[in-house]
Amino acid sequence: MWSAEQLRTRVELGEIDTVILAMVDMQGRLQGKRLHAKYFLDEVLRHGSEACNYLLAVDVEMTPVPGYAVSGWERGYGDFALKPDMRTLRPVPWLPGTALVLADVTWLDGTPVNQSPRQVLRRQLDRLAGHGLQAFVGTELEFVVFEETYEAAQRMRYQGLTPANGYNVDYSLLGTTRVEPLLRAIRLGMAGAGLEPESAKGECNLGQHEIAFRYTDALTTADNHSIYKHGAKEIAAEHGCSLTFMAKPNEREGNSCHIHFSLRDGDGRPVMASGSALSRVGEQVLAGLLATTAEFGVLYAPNINSYKRYQPGSFAPTALRWGRDNRTCALRLVGHDSSLRVEHRAPGGDVNPYLAIAALVAGALHGIEKELTLEPAFEGNAYVDTSARRIPSTLRHALSLWRASEPASAAFGEDVVAHYAHAAQVEISAFDAAVTDWELIRGFERL
Repeated sequence: MWSAEQLRTRVELGEIDTVILAMVDMQGRLQGKRLHAKYFLDEVLRHGSEACNYLLAVDVEMTPVPGYAVSGWERGYGDFALKPDMRTLRPVPWLPGTALVLADVTWLDGTPVNQSPRQVLRRQLDRLAGHGLQAFVGTELEFVVFEETYEAAQRMRYQGLTPANGYNVDYSLLGTTRVEPLLRAIRLGMAGAGLEPESAKGECNLGQHEIAFRYTDALTTADNHSIYKHGAKEIAAEHGCSLTFMAKPNEREGNSCHIHFSLRDGDGRPVMASGSALSRVGEQVLAGLLATTAEFGVLYAPNINSYKRYQPGSFAPTALRWGRDNRTCALRLVGHDSSLRVEHRAPGGDVNPYLAIAALVAGALHGIEKELTLEPAFEGNAYVDTSARRIPSTLRHALSLWRASEPASAAFGEDVVAHYAHAAQVEISAFDAAVTDWELIRGFERL
């Protein structure tokens, strides 16, 4: 991370000429402006900048959508403010002469925009701090690499693309060597941008890989996740290829985003473990996550495609169970003593990290505040457990649970619940209106 003075020095030396001011939108993407570095230091550093408030009221295609309280034709599509969070200022090694800083989204009077993803997470972390606790998180993003550029993939309508590996390279050192120039560029680029890479490994789908980063506090992890996801696409484009974080890009294994989660007290001491077992707080956390995962589904799985991952025997969970080192359960307990943590296996690579982590914190607080009792650990194959509650199988189902959820209203507020319910409905309506390739193949001639 850089301070403002470090940035000023590099600007004066001619090393930096551009500062990206970025907010995170509903889809978890970085949106914003490229600013002349001197202008950023002279003006934006002190006063912030403005952006059209439609950035929190559009679909994935950037189409303005009616029905949002924060923005619309009746409100004139005015501005909100982007306030730089200087704790996030960093270089962007893969772009010449460029630094990046993330922004908090506020109204022009300085009050927070409650529906902005970074604010949704901040609010839950503030609630957690009221209990003397802090959340530590790690996200594990998978992606699939294709040999075609993004432009070529678009011309091909994303059909018949060539995966970077022609066979399953899960843990294969030989197979991943072919993609190592790209993986190395991503790891080194992220390290230069202040992230802490741990490892890279192959995965099961053709051309599928994962890069893991160090476990840290929740807000930093969410920030790093968004920067990594954005930067990995830019670096892939520089290498003449493309990669996707779609939850289910084809009929093979989907892209997961397993989220590791634990709580610490104000002095940084873990509170979920009692020796190698769960503490009472740890039990309440897991019980709260089990109780709320289905109702918070639109935050864990926000898109139509998200739900295609949930296939029996696919290493994506369908049963709301917890187990010790059991990958068939939605909640997998891993580690021991101070490293004890829960891995939430429901989110896919398309997840907005701020919203998913906020859901984890809210679920944990639900368990703590209601003093919930944890069911026994599940042993065996949870996919075939017919008595288990299930993760919603469609976005439509998840939306109905979200709208009716008392824990969601209590934790996030009616304004946030309504905002993300509308986002889910927009996604559902767009899909309902689409004519898919599957329909054409089945019905063009034969029906």
